Amino acid sequence: MNVSPVSVSVNGKSYSVEFEDSTPSVAALRSEPVAPVAKKSAPLPAAAPVAAASADTLTAPMPGTILDITVKPGDSVAAGQTICALEAMKMKNIIKSPRAGTVACVEVTAGQKVPFGAVIIRFA
Repeated sequence: MNVSPVSVSVNGKSYSVEFEDSTPSVAALRSEPVAPVAKKSAPLPAAAPVAAASADTLTAPMPGTILDITVKPGDSVAAGQTICALEAMKMKNIIKSPRAGTVACVEVTAGQKVPFGAVIIRFA
């Protein structure tokens, strides 16, 4: 073991420091490959609401304001056809018919505020 004194000055005070010579050693570790562990992911956001419908009605999937209505009583509609536009949280939502049929009655008017579940149209 070799010792080498070194003089240092710290804040005007002299110190003698000795360092030991040493040979660095390396430790080797062996391990078997391990499959990565999946982290638990954050829950998925809720799906966008879909207009609820019974056999005879189409209802509002969320509270909002009716912007416009594209059907009137007596109109035949196809499944997926646009019935109206509903503004909710400053977003325009297109409400589509869940089924084919004939519109018997339109229960809302443009500009009307509707709660969740309000009947929009009744089918014949």
